Amino acid sequence: MTTLSSAGGVSRLTSQDLVKLKKYLIDNVARAIEAEGIAATERDDYIKQQIETIYDQANLKLPQDLRGMILNEVLNELLGYGPLEPLLKDPEVTEVMVNGPKKVYVEKKGQLTRSSVVFDDDNHVLQIIDRIILPLGRRVDADSPTVDARLPDGSRVNAVISPVSIDGPSITIRKFSKEKLGIGALIDFGSITEKMAEFVRACVLAHLNIIISGGTGSGKTTLLNVLSSFIPESERIITIEDAAELQLQQDHVLRMETKPANIDGRGAVTIRDLVRNSLRMRPDRIVVGEVRGGEALDMLQAMNTGHDGSLTTLHSNSPRDAIARLETLVLMSGMDLPLKVVRQQIASAVDLIVQQTRLKDGTRKVTAITEVAGMEGDIVVLTDIFKFEQTGVTTEGKVLGDLKATGIRPLFSSRLEAAGFKLGAEVFGANISEMLSKSHKR
Repeated sequence: MTTLSSAGGVSRLTSQDLVKLKKYLIDNVARAIEAEGIAATERDDYIKQQIETIYDQANLKLPQDLRGMILNEVLNELLGYGPLEPLLKDPEVTEVMVNGPKKVYVEKKGQLTRSSVVFDDDNHVLQIIDRIILPLGRRVDADSPTVDARLPDGSRVNAVISPVSIDGPSITIRKFSKEKLGIGALIDFGSITEKMAEFVRACVLAHLNIIISGGTGSGKTTLLNVLSSFIPESERIITIEDAAELQLQQDHVLRMETKPANIDGRGAVTIRDLVRNSLRMRPDRIVVGEVRGGEALDMLQAMNTGHDGSLTTLHSNSPRDAIARLETLVLMSGMDLPLKVVRQQIASAVDLIVQQTRLKDGTRKVTAITEVAGMEGDIVVLTDIFKFEQTGVTTEGKVLGDLKATGIRPLFSSRLEAAGFKLGAEVFGANISEMLSKSHKR
């Protein structure tokens, strides 16, 4: 092992010296680990011993807190994900965004802030990207400059490098929540009311086909997890995702995940392939993490041919936008279908759209629960059953508003009753007293 010349005392140790010292330790310890073939389970203790040996050889006296900081950074580089490791361990951080080596942002409690974490340079970011994707058999290079991957804990990772990413390699990590939220937690957070929760639970148990609509980071997957938890233990559930995130509690669950193409561009298994295959697997429920392509047509056909109770999510900003988005995705399937036929497929297949929204203050709410009520001419008819009405914004930026029933009963109420759910007027009639009062005043 190369010897390290003494830095001549702590007082003369500059920040640049610390960077050099850390790099020296990482390079030397990494070579020693490789040369001696240290097992993964023993590397933590081995690294600590090697660092102490180097300090002794160099007669380098460092304060205990500085030693601890350097040790943590070396361990993160050699065993973890470098500068990202403390962010990934922070339970309050829900998303990490690396915009080049010197700009790292995090999301905490729905708010974006710039982190003090930095990388040494572009190569340092590339090393961390390789550490994430190489164990998964993925690659990223100039010919294939974007990659999606998943950390061992389930967190979603997207990486983009040059020439696509102009200002340096980029990493975006959506952290996997170890906390399994239930409907009670969403009620406590104010994301949904008890009446709305009672209604959607009845809809899931009555085998209605439900689409969760929402923008990026609005909490669609969390809500899909919660709604899926209402599915009875006795049913066979098949989940289909790009990267497995769903945390279903039931015992009879078969999880499937897409597979990217190999280096030759072959062997890819898409969401559409998995949806088609799932129909041969005797599912009681099909839960698709997100529809974003031609699989939308296969999903609609499944819903229309006896696979009731299917659940999925969709990127869109309102229930009406969700219908338009579904139309576009069906047309992407390659089937030359008239638009009216596509809309008829949607209207007969989808029963309910639950709109999830990330508000300007960072909070996430169910802002609409909307029935797909059929066709009127060439138009798909939508009826809001519950809706969020914004009333203002506080000086601190907090969004004010109420989640209310519209007073309208859905046309599928008879299906709910047939399944044993006779929801009273108090569920749908939140505004009845107001309507009676207004009528009396007239």
